[in-house]
Amino acid sequence: MTRPRKWKNVCCLPPVREFGPLDPASADAGVVRMDVEEYETIRLIDHLGMTQEECAERMGVARTTVQSIYSEARRKVARSLVEGLPLIIDGGRYRLCEHGEVCRKHRACRRLQGAPR
Repeated sequence: MTRPRKWKNVCCLPPVREFGPLDPASADAGVVRMDVEEYETIRLIDHLGMTQEECAERMGVARTTVQSIYSEARRKVARSLVEGLPLIIDGGRYRLCEHGEVCRKHRACRRLQGAPR
């Protein structure tokens, strides 16, 4: 029996969920789909400079899980850039931050920094 997948904590949904080439003719080759939790690992690790351990704590999963999610997210970003494919962020298995006391402890919460929702 396989182990049930764990929900990942995500601060909030990305303000922009679709990215792509400016040339519409190049978008015919397909689309790269990224889960919201993959986006969150890119945001926490690459944008905010967190370690994988800090990211794992914030998302409520093991470091090895973050490492796996992060690797897949970077692969998708690279594929989108190199092949000129649109990137769409949606879906996944995540739980949005309730911006309660637990969230206030994390410097990574965009809601507390006045970011657009």
